[in-house]
Amino acid sequence: MFENMVTARHYEERLQEEYLEGKQPAFDISAGPIPGELHLAAGHEASVGVVQHLRRDDTVTGPHRPHHIAIAKGVDLKRMTAEIFGRETGLCRGKGGHMHLFDDAVNFACSGIIAQGCPPAVGAALAAKKRNSDSVAVAFIGEGAIDQGGFLESLNLAAVHELPVVFVIEDNDWAISMPKERVTDVKNGADRAKGFDMPGVRVDYDDAVAVYEAAEGAVERARQGNGPSLLEVQVHRRMGHFMGDAEAYRPDEDIERAKRLDAIERLEDDLRAAGVDTGHITEIRERAHKRVEDAIEWAKDQPEPDPETAFEDVFTNPPPTSGTLGTQMTVEGGDD
Repeated sequence: MFENMVTARHYEERLQEEYLEGKQPAFDISAGPIPGELHLAAGHEASVGVVQHLRRDDTVTGPHRPHHIAIAKGVDLKRMTAEIFGRETGLCRGKGGHMHLFDDAVNFACSGIIAQGCPPAVGAALAAKKRNSDSVAVAFIGEGAIDQGGFLESLNLAAVHELPVVFVIEDNDWAISMPKERVTDVKNGADRAKGFDMPGVRVDYDDAVAVYEAAEGAVERARQGNGPSLLEVQVHRRMGHFMGDAEAYRPDEDIERAKRLDAIERLEDDLRAAGVDTGHITEIRERAHKRVEDAIEWAKDQPEPDPETAFEDVFTNPPPTSGTLGTQMTVEGGDD
């Protein structure tokens, strides 16, 4: 768990450096080696305590800050990095970018649409139940997503059908540029569970061990076929909502507070207290850093997609022989 967290932090910091290359002094979102927007989750690492309970066949859907979750789930780091750099060998051939990662080898996906991951997670949980499998699904969302219809509808469907799914809210106190109390009617997001007759638990501080322990019961409940749970985790955003965000709306003391409350330092202290020696901790950090540097170096050497492939993988139609709908589409298409 510590290695996943350290890997994620170094990954985010290195992506920040790569992203800002060529985009300053006048910020140009289209310049530099990483095109488009970039949302980083440095300070969210305690959430990986949930993923440590999962298996390869379990499904995870992430939000628009997905890298720490993806790393913990086992997403191919080199191909994920190539995707972020917009390269042909990326997870989605460079077309999805960092907010739309997909790795079916480990059942991971994410989306830039708020609360979008909840319905697919419920679908995966329903599929597992119909197959009589004990695999589970976990949907990660931000605290701003708990007011979305997709989230509330997903909780309802999961509760009605007693589906093996865990909803995890990462509460970093800020819904983009708004303090959450200005846009949400509950202080404790886990209270949303009360309306759907499911357990709701909140971890009030960004401690990966506390998250791990809280998630254990929720994942086990799902795996045993006893229905869904809702878990809210307090995390802290160490960077802007997106790269290039001046954060003029955010008090300096809140930024400093986020930097002081570091789940990685807390876990390192716990490891030392448990007797893990400094040499081993250093070895973990060095291994994590090398893995990140190797992935970035590999990704930057990969080819960019051929412009002629821009219209590939956009739509998929059923084959003409796939039944009435396929036949109808073929006939209506005619010679056009």
